[in-house]
Amino acid sequence: MSTEDPILRDISRVTLQHYQDSAQSFRAGTWDHDVTQNIAALLRHIQGEAPFVLLDFGCGPGRDLCALKGMGHAPVGLDGCADFVAMAREASGCEVWQQDFLVLDLPAERFDGIYANASLFHVPRSELPRVLRQLHGALKPGGVLFSSNPRGENQEGWNGGRYGSYHDLENWTRLLENAGFRELEHYYRPAGLPREQQPWLASVWRKV
Repeated sequence: MSTEDPILRDISRVTLQHYQDSAQSFRAGTWDHDVTQNIAALLRHIQGEAPFVLLDFGCGPGRDLCALKGMGHAPVGLDGCADFVAMAREASGCEVWQQDFLVLDLPAERFDGIYANASLFHVPRSELPRVLRQLHGALKPGGVLFSSNPRGENQEGWNGGRYGSYHDLENWTRLLENAGFRELEHYYRPAGLPREQQPWLASVWRKV
């Protein structure tokens, strides 16, 4: 992100402030959500022997960091909200980085997998190609990216104090392929419901 772009600065600032202001209630409202389907989708596609080095991109208060660590892996968290970073460190005991999604500083080829659950949709469409290339660069050769986002008709804008970018499968696929990924699978959540009652698009990608 250009530090001279006031629109992008405001998108980050206001969205992060929304989460900062609601950090405790967000934690209470999401801690018991069952995302085992998503964690399993990431892990089953990673090649090699466990334990895996993983990045929880947009880790929030640390729920999934705790799950991944409890499975014996070596997860690192990343979030832009200061209160979430503190919560995640305390809950998981993991290394957690405070980074704005639009101003990332990621190590090269460190991670076997990146888990981006309900996070990448906060990246404006104009910045997504760059952010996806940064995630690509942080993965080891053949590494795996999982993403789950609220699906839409390729619109973006403000929703209740947060900025969101909502993609259909065709557009999301184009973005990921252009960033150097190949699709491994996709599905809609929650499982077992009619499509109109499945607002989440989950997908898994390999770095190529």
